[in-house]
Amino acid sequence: MDELVNWKISPNRKPLFIRGARQVGKTWLMKAFGSKYYDNVAYINFENNERMVNLFRHDLNIQRILVGLQIEANTTIDTTTLIIFDEIQAVPDALASLKYFQENMPEFHVLSAGSVLGVALHQSASFPVGKIDFLDLHPMDFNEFLIATGNQALLNLITDQDFVLISNFKTSLIDLLRKYYFVGGMPEAVQVYADTQDFSQVRDVHRRLLLAYEQDFSKHAPYDIVPRIRQVWNSIPAQLSRENRKFIYGLVKQGARGREYDIALLWLQDSSLIHKVFRVTKPEIPLKAFQDNNAFKIFMLDIGLLGALCQLEAINLLQGDQIFMQFKGALTEQFVFQQLLSSNLHQPYYWSADRGIAEIDFLIQAGNALYPIEVKAEENLRSKSLKVFYQQFMPKKSVRLSMSEYRDEGWLVNLPLYLISQLGELLNS
Repeated sequence: MDELVNWKISPNRKPLFIRGARQVGKTWLMKAFGSKYYDNVAYINFENNERMVNLFRHDLNIQRILVGLQIEANTTIDTTTLIIFDEIQAVPDALASLKYFQENMPEFHVLSAGSVLGVALHQSASFPVGKIDFLDLHPMDFNEFLIATGNQALLNLITDQDFVLISNFKTSLIDLLRKYYFVGGMPEAVQVYADTQDFSQVRDVHRRLLLAYEQDFSKHAPYDIVPRIRQVWNSIPAQLSRENRKFIYGLVKQGARGREYDIALLWLQDSSLIHKVFRVTKPEIPLKAFQDNNAFKIFMLDIGLLGALCQLEAINLLQGDQIFMQFKGALTEQFVFQQLLSSNLHQPYYWSADRGIAEIDFLIQAGNALYPIEVKAEENLRSKSLKVFYQQFMPKKSVRLSMSEYRDEGWLVNLPLYLISQLGELLNS
């Protein structure tokens, strides 16, 4: 919401395209923003809307289009109105029109959302490169989960970095973290949990979402690619359950090769259902320059959906440490990745030594420094790989994320997993 407010007041404002997976909250966010910060909102949903197909097909004269939009939204549209184009991928010409809004009528506020996957399918569509801005919307992070579940006071301790009080309430924070591992950050799942405290109802939400995503494969993807997309999707639990979580094509199908399945990976990426974290060959700035395109891990959109795909039962959560005994490393790395992605930190990478003697789970670039991050599911504080990395490359600070309490050892900071939102601030201090 804060980023949308900054967009509204920016003198260089362009039409904004919100990217994100299905049911992550794009429509809610646009409507809530319009209701709070505008006197008038013109909301147009393009899905299965033949009137809008015809309106934009004729030509892209913005004056004429505005007349049609006013009739469709049943409201007057002027420069104080927020114009919302929802499911814009359903009308490729509407996407192309954003260029002309920016060039000819930049005073209008145009907010859009849709599936990049759907847009990519329309080869005739002219994507307005350079004429629009993007905002990526991710599932709710752990701090937002605390707000949604009535734990604002605990969140205040986190943001105030009151480590003494945090230590006193460590048990409560760990309990809520485990619940987040199960519920995840999909808005409907969080809402159902906040309302009912019923894990079985939460899992029903997850199953419905997974079914909807799989139906989207058939709806959007070319027929001959659909089986490969499903194979990659269903291989994710096996990929993440390995100690070395580098993506292995052979786990998708015996004898599989990259050229057969790269298109399937791309489709899942474009639909925001998976994310790649690439290995870097050298831990040097900029990390992107040392990206190894042949070595990567994949993570899912949401930790709750990962648990559902793995058929993780609520009983594993309710038995306390059992959740960290089964699939513990994968869940914890998924959690960390998800929180890093939701933060304003740079895109994470990972590093491994050529001889395999050490591997750093995540490597991030902040300012003019690199920070290695090791992830521990419990309170195991052995950090062999971090020590090897530190001795070889001497980073400004190393980070270990674990269930142990906060401590600064000089070369190494141990940060509790439930305090991960404070990572950026602590690194910059």
